[in-house]
Amino acid sequence: MSTDKLIKVGISSCLLGAPVRFNGGHKQSLLCKDVLSQYFTYVSICPEQAIGLGTPREPIRLVGDVAQPRAIGTVNQALDVTEALTAFGQRTAAELDDICGYILMQKSPSCGMERVKVYQKDGHSAEHGSGLFAAALMQAQPLLPVEEDGRLNDPVLRENFITRVFAYAQWRELLDSGLTRQKLYDFHARYKYQLMASSPADCTALGRLLASNQQLELASIANDYFNLFMPALKKIANRGTHTNVLQHISGYIKHSLSSAEKRELQALITQYRTGIVPLIVPLTLIKHHFNRHPDRYIAGQVYLQPHPENLSLRNAL
Repeated sequence: MSTDKLIKVGISSCLLGAPVRFNGGHKQSLLCKDVLSQYFTYVSICPEQAIGLGTPREPIRLVGDVAQPRAIGTVNQALDVTEALTAFGQRTAAELDDICGYILMQKSPSCGMERVKVYQKDGHSAEHGSGLFAAALMQAQPLLPVEEDGRLNDPVLRENFITRVFAYAQWRELLDSGLTRQKLYDFHARYKYQLMASSPADCTALGRLLASNQQLELASIANDYFNLFMPALKKIANRGTHTNVLQHISGYIKHSLSSAEKRELQALITQYRTGIVPLIVPLTLIKHHFNRHPDRYIAGQVYLQPHPENLSLRNAL
């Protein structure tokens, strides 16, 4: 997929600076507004405004059962927007069937993905709930990459989320282009090392799925594949799994490098594994060597550049 093609992503309006919060303020995210907007085109939504609550407005909060809380007014407890928020989340998920990700406002009773306070009758709260709009959205589109703005401050979670958004977009492009078995096999081949970094077991399982179900209808195979592919990418890669991938990839040029070059590369991979240097350091050297000694299979690997280089996401891994 061309990285200059904007990807459609849903987002809580307040994160783009819209004054839609209960107090008439916003929670503008510079990452979302100034950085990711170079690659994402946003569908901006404020669920509370969308269901008819004004700005400024009485705050709402979640109360009752953590698994099935209700959204109640903090002053006027007769204000109950539980069904309205849930229905709007379900409707949004159905209408926005072409988005490739969603960025939510953290700790919001409507948009919070997790760790939202759910208040009990005794006044205590448990931070284990999800905003009602967010919960409905995620239930309706369980494979959609979804993340909160606060968690995007974590470089590991940020890189994982953006990797998944670009992967989701590439899958949509694959389907739009007219799916064939060969295109599906090629897609898996390109994602092999990215999957290996996230989950070696799932990478193997996906390969077996494609190899053992060749007699099934293509649509069924593709559906089964994607249902495992996206959860696999959601798993967080670590220094051990990245090191394993770096070693696999470097094996393709071991006969092309001098002894000194091999020692240098192995030293950098070891320094990465032990936490001395970030992932970008051995990756840069590997790319340099493959520029000198091209390999068609490795050149197609998403792992080498799963997202735009300008985002510098691997500089902090």
